[in-house]
Amino acid sequence: MSHILVTVEQAAVTLKVHPKTVLRYIREGRLQATRIGKAYRIEQAKLDAFVGVAGARVPSPGDVRATVIVEVPAMAAEQAERMATFIGAAALGGDSRTRPLHFTTAFDPIGGNFKIVLVAAPSDAARLLELIELQLGLTR
Repeated sequence: MSHILVTVEQAAVTLKVHPKTVLRYIREGRLQATRIGKAYRIEQAKLDAFVGVAGARVPSPGDVRATVIVEVPAMAAEQAERMATFIGAAALGGDSRTRPLHFTTAFDPIGGNFKIVLVAAPSDAARLLELIELQLGLTR
């Protein structure tokens, strides 16, 4: 499952409104969002649809992205599910300065291989890779 998630603050910057206005849009049902704990996350595609943008945004030099593929062999299905949930939760962290990241996970139950495809700012990708290593117990 693929996701590009943004915070309320990031949506406010995109919409050029106050974050409380974005929250009002969410409460009124005008803007679809997912509540995670006490915070909301908005799918970039839904924000683009709300704005009326067809995904056409002019990239800036600060939009440098890294694509990382992590393959974990010999993983049990339950462990893969926990790891996918962990990555999703880690991806939801951040504040208005955090650039959105995109990730996909896939698990092959026959071979027991778990793959993570991550597209993010290089520094964000590096931090998430460190978290993955910690979760897998691979740190030295």
